Amino acid sequence: MTQRMRIAMQLALAAAIVGLTACGGNKEAEAPPVETSSPSASASASPSESPSPPAAAFLAPLTGMPAEQEVTSRPFSVMINNLAPARPQSGMTQADVVWELLAEGGITRFVAVFQSKEFTDPIGPIRSIRPYYIQVGEFYGGVLVHAGASNDGFAILQKQKKEHLDEITNAGAYFYRDKTRKAPHNVYSTLEKLREGSEKRKYAATANVPVLTYSDSSPALATAVSAANIDIKFMLSSYKVSYAYDSVKGLYYRSINDQPHIDKNNDEQLSAANLVVLSAKHDIKDDVGRLVVDLDKGGEAILFQQGKAISCSWERKEGDVIRLMKDGQELPFVPGVTYYHVVPTSNPMEKLVTYQ
Repeated sequence: MTQRMRIAMQLALAAAIVGLTACGGNKEAEAPPVETSSPSASASASPSESPSPPAAAFLAPLTGMPAEQEVTSRPFSVMINNLAPARPQSGMTQADVVWELLAEGGITRFVAVFQSKEFTDPIGPIRSIRPYYIQVGEFYGGVLVHAGASNDGFAILQKQKKEHLDEITNAGAYFYRDKTRKAPHNVYSTLEKLREGSEKRKYAATANVPVLTYSDSSPALATAVSAANIDIKFMLSSYKVSYAYDSVKGLYYRSINDQPHIDKNNDEQLSAANLVVLSAKHDIKDDVGRLVVDLDKGGEAILFQQGKAISCSWERKEGDVIRLMKDGQELPFVPGVTYYHVVPTSNPMEKLVTYQ
């Protein structure tokens, strides 16, 4: 080793010793201050406990989740296709509320209600509307978004002057066709385009949505039975919806025919904090198999939340949303997304919905 190299090494070693002395020589001066006023610093607190977050200034009305500002924007109630070629759909993980109802032939279709979340990704595939889908969309004061309609659906939209955006008749410029999908499973839009279309048609940009009840500690949970795994059958034996509860996240994760149901935009599995199953009368309207679904008279229901099943009933007053009742009291939702599933009364609830 040369003399120059020895000197360089000695200088580097000396610098390192000085650095260590400066960092560790005065430990008392470097110790962080103890914040005795913080709940997290309490000696009696469990390691798993965390300080309670400050109360949110605003809550999203359709989820009960904290919001940075008051959520008054008018919802969009979007008809989303659920045939196998339409999956995976796009945008459903951004919805506040999702309804799944039967369409013709035993298949289901979604009404996805978007209000509190801002995103730029696609929404779809968007499909046609039926009278009972109109009713669901208007539960929340939403602008109805669809691509076509049944004859009686069109009659309602036109005669009652419903505020809607239709890719076929009145708002084609605010939709687009995805070339990677085959028609009719290729109609999409975005929040930006839907807002442009609503503004063009001079629809109100804000709305008063129904006030829902939220709580993490419903008294009904004390006597509820366990429901970590749920299977729901609508009509076809080849179409089974199932959910698995994640107790850490407090969410039910959705699968179709034992395969995770994914959002194409982000590859996330669809999930909800609350699952509702409603039993409602279904009548076949015509030889095409179009349905009339009674969402007014009430009936049997099950609410799933926090890994438990609460047997209850549903009712709806004029101008209001459907509400779940037990022992004369309205059942609250856990804050978060809610999925509704409407099954026919032609079969007993216990035959269509199983859980353990």
